[in-house]
Amino acid sequence: MKKHLLSIFAVILPLLTFAQDKGIDEVIDEKFGDATGWFVKFIFYQIPFTDTVSVYWVLFPLIIGAMYFTIYFNFINFRGFFTSVNIVRGKYDELDHHESLVGAGDSTPGGDNIETIAIENHEGEVSHFQALTAALSATVGLGNIAGVAIAVSVGGAGATFWMIIAGFLGMASKFVECTLGVKYRDIAEDGTVYGGPMYYLTKGLKEKGLGVLGKVLAALFAIFVIGGSFGGGNMFQVNQAFQLVQNITGGEASFLNGYGWAFGLVMAILVGIVIIGGIKKIAKVTDKIVPFMVVIYVAASLFVIFAKFDMIGGAFAAIWNGAFSPEGIAGGAIGVLIQGFRRAAFSNEAGIGSASIAHSAVKTKYAASEGMVALLEPFIDTVVVCTMTALVLIITGFVDPLNPPANDAQAILLTSSAFESSISWFPYVLTVAVVLFAFSSMISWSYYGFQGWTYLFGRSKKAEYTYKVIFCVFVVIGAAASLGSVIGFSDAMVFAMMVPNMVGLILLAPKVKQELNRYMAAIRDNNS
Repeated sequence: MKKHLLSIFAVILPLLTFAQDKGIDEVIDEKFGDATGWFVKFIFYQIPFTDTVSVYWVLFPLIIGAMYFTIYFNFINFRGFFTSVNIVRGKYDELDHHESLVGAGDSTPGGDNIETIAIENHEGEVSHFQALTAALSATVGLGNIAGVAIAVSVGGAGATFWMIIAGFLGMASKFVECTLGVKYRDIAEDGTVYGGPMYYLTKGLKEKGLGVLGKVLAALFAIFVIGGSFGGGNMFQVNQAFQLVQNITGGEASFLNGYGWAFGLVMAILVGIVIIGGIKKIAKVTDKIVPFMVVIYVAASLFVIFAKFDMIGGAFAAIWNGAFSPEGIAGGAIGVLIQGFRRAAFSNEAGIGSASIAHSAVKTKYAASEGMVALLEPFIDTVVVCTMTALVLIITGFVDPLNPPANDAQAILLTSSAFESSISWFPYVLTVAVVLFAFSSMISWSYYGFQGWTYLFGRSKKAEYTYKVIFCVFVVIGAAASLGSVIGFSDAMVFAMMVPNMVGLILLAPKVKQELNRYMAAIRDNNS
């Protein structure tokens, strides 16, 4: 452990010297923007929709795909909700121990690597609850705090309505991708799980006679998830955490001003300690941090909301009216819808494919059981947490479409100010929560990127520690860099993952239906 941490520091040390001599903030932002600008422009190319509104093309496959899965699986996002809660509670755990109920056929067919069922006593690495919290730690975070502030500031209160709709629809997409993540995972002889879109694209499409397409899509996804782990899952997280820490310690007069790299170095060491331990260590951390963070944040939100109880009705009226007949909002109802869907997609990552990597490590013989668990994610992330943030902003009056925050750095301070208006000391608690949100997101995204890395470069220890050292270096860079380029690159890489993933989800949906029918039959047999 010490040797690997020393190697991380050895890589970072030259950066620290450079930071002091050259002003790393400005240099990194300029160079980073020059290198990634073309990619960001492509991913966020806008298709003219009306005279005043242009729509990002990447939203079309996300929205249409989510609607398709909702209908194809008979509204599994609603009728499967309580079954999902019972699975997390452990009500159906005994199904994995009754061989007679497993049914015929291997749960992870096809491919060149060792399969799940072939390895005795190795059904996975983590529990349903741990898999859920590991994935939630990557989704519940700064997007719920800063992203929502951007959405309601630009799109008005009505954007909240469309975020909620996007959350409900995203539950179906998350169910599909996480079922496939378990079905087509690989489990090595030592019990280590390798899963995610790289594997279900390769193996699932090979079964359908589309092997070449599957390999191309899997390679693209692996590249994008590595970039996403460095950007949205790393640099963006630590950057936002540092912004808030610096703000409560004096802003520009803070002793931390100009020392983002030092904050990043501390975070890099802490992240390195956890991620070297793998998914089991990550899950042990996230299953403690995530519930605590969500409870604290939701409790504070409820306090603010009920402290202004008389304004709740007006807030919901503003959300409803603003969703369909917004006043003074550029782009009208379509513009509001776009803001809601874009921020919801970035927050809950449904259809992106990332969460299926964490869920694939679950201990189960039924792929659909984890898909059912996963559909709770967009509900918790978007329908509950994002809505809480939006209500706080609306009720406290911190929504001004005529003067929206310029970027997420300002947006997170807007949310902090909204809480401060009712709870004077809460910015300090929020800062701690944001740092924990950022930390948990980084360790989960490191696992996502690592899975893409091993898919491309092999499963050797050398490849593993190469990725983890690079990841920790990016923690320092993210804390020191200006936010503009980081935000653009982060959003672009995350949404780019959707393209190969959504193609696979559509083509493999019938396989998911088979798995769902098999699991529901097992539940009925067990209850009879």
